Amino acid sequence: MATKPINVEATLAAVRTAHIVGALSQWLSARQQWAPLALRLPLGVIFFAHGAQKMLGWFGGYGWHGTMQYFTNSLHIPTPLAVIAIVVEFLGGLALLAGAFTRCAAVLTAVEMLVAAIMVHLPNGFFLNWANDPSKGHGIEYNVALIGAALALMFLGGGRWSVDESFKK
Repeated sequence: MATKPINVEATLAAVRTAHIVGALSQWLSARQQWAPLALRLPLGVIFFAHGAQKMLGWFGGYGWHGTMQYFTNSLHIPTPLAVIAIVVEFLGGLALLAGAFTRCAAVLTAVEMLVAAIMVHLPNGFFLNWANDPSKGHGIEYNVALIGAALALMFLGGGRWSVDESFKK
């Protein structure tokens, strides 16, 4: 039986790659406590920005009055629930940014996104409206991603550089 020659270069490259992957895995494992921060900051920015549109009219939003009118007249959301949605997005976003009451803010924002997904986006299917067709809204895809990130924070807490962490000391 004939033996094949060993490709030394390929073998050494595989060994180097395995070493690099192992070292990277070990380095990342030692820094898992930073994972909540990596979730919390973008989620906080997203919720704060959308809440500021609704509450203050920033970033091209309609402000409190315009948003309340749209929620109650067009979407037929009861006034108390519309108020809660706006406040949760705005204050929940700030809380997530600061890492204050992170688990509570995460649950509230996840519930708010679940309600938005069911009441507003589900009739449009799963996917976002990539073509920006004005006759069609966005599906639930983005809501699902936000809910997943918020639920992860519910389990993980605020993590590094959070107000919650400072109270543990």
